[in-house]
Amino acid sequence: MVSIPALSGVKIVEFAHVIAGPLAGTLMADLGADVVHVEDPLHGDPGRHQGPTKDGVHLWWKVSARNKRSVTLDLRNPEGQAVARELVAWADVVVTNFRVDTLKKWGLDWAGVHAVNPRAVMLQITGNGATASNYNDPGFGKVGEARSGVVHVTGFPDGPPVHTGFSHADTTTALMGAFAVSAALVRRNDPDFEGEWIDIALFETLYRLIEWQVIFYDQFGVSPERAGNQMAVAPGAVVNTYSTSDDIWLTVTSATPRSVRNIAQLLGEPLADYDTAAQQAERKDRLDKLLSEWISQRTADECLHAMSALEVVASRIFSAEDIVNDKTYAERGDIISVADPDLGQVRMQGVVPMLHQRPGQVWRVGPKLGEDNALVYQDWLGIPEEKVAELHKLGVI
Repeated sequence: MVSIPALSGVKIVEFAHVIAGPLAGTLMADLGADVVHVEDPLHGDPGRHQGPTKDGVHLWWKVSARNKRSVTLDLRNPEGQAVARELVAWADVVVTNFRVDTLKKWGLDWAGVHAVNPRAVMLQITGNGATASNYNDPGFGKVGEARSGVVHVTGFPDGPPVHTGFSHADTTTALMGAFAVSAALVRRNDPDFEGEWIDIALFETLYRLIEWQVIFYDQFGVSPERAGNQMAVAPGAVVNTYSTSDDIWLTVTSATPRSVRNIAQLLGEPLADYDTAAQQAERKDRLDKLLSEWISQRTADECLHAMSALEVVASRIFSAEDIVNDKTYAERGDIISVADPDLGQVRMQGVVPMLHQRPGQVWRVGPKLGEDNALVYQDWLGIPEEKVAELHKLGVI
């Protein structure tokens, strides 16, 4: 029996570009939603041209826009805005990350969307939130990260604040947005459902995920500071990275009293000195120093074998090469191979999260610009073929 993906039948239109908005759509497309990505007819989404290339082919787009339909539409043109309203009427969900005043001008703000389709769920991503006084300021993910508090606590005490090595705020915002849309859709069959407006600022998702920073400041009157790999508010006595004798980096962490005692046993420490959380906190610097010395005298394989025997939680710090060669990633189906018209078979992330009853799938890489104009405009919206030809001639699509 062929299972139907969890979000099959959900229709989504994206008036969005680059990362946060489009990734939210991709996450839902992976789980079966029909997602129409609307792009400028001349230049397309700027995300098409970002990141590394191979033989002139941009790699990032292949993953970031997978499982979607691409249509072209000039939203600055009144005729294009009329077609956009048809897409809104067709959709269950509207995703956007354009500036607020731009959406108002196009009739694609919440008021405009709700008037056309009172049952639509709208995910609106902005730099500062649609209700803030600076609602129309431009917003980018790294600024969101800086404002969230996460960069302030990332890095070493004697060094500068550090951003993570990927689009951290954009991607967590996309994830939170997809979660919020899914939550809103749970109620869409209620007879009194009147749509939903999901209003997310780029800084808010990471801010929400650092669950302790506000209450820490509230109760102690100081901000948590950078503590390297040990974290400003560590859940256990040992949280750090260490280099082995064969120059491989490992991370070791302890989140429970028992796991700290396991590390003490590994190092030959008297276990009676680590019976209580207070004792463990008092000796955390000693444990860290001893563990660093112990690991530096052994190879990574020796360390991991000994740690596994005592249930010390540790791992190599994986590179991309480690990931694609890892047994657990392979067993989980987390790396898949997808046919690409430009590059042949390409490997990329599988569908996450994994649903066993109604799993998602990857059925295409990021599409060519406007590849699905005929399908969406003629077959899905029912616009006559001659009208579509006219819009193409006028440069509207």
